Amino acid sequence: MPKLKTNKAAAKRFSVTGTGKLKRSRANKQHILGKKSPKRKRKLRKLGLVSAANHAQVKKMLPYE
Repeated sequence: MPKLKTNKAAAKRFSVTGTGKLKRSRANKQHILGKKSPKRKRKLRKLGLVSAANHAQVKKMLPYE
């Protein structure tokens, strides 16, 4: 059985926590920030977790993480 390849695009976007959950950054923080409130931008700084619906999909892209 050959070794599995890590999806490098996914590796740059997701990381695994100590308990095995998948961390992700939040969307809408890159540009057009002038119209967004400071409270909204502050909340976007926090990391999110990958939902249960997408967890298996992302885990398959990161076989050794």
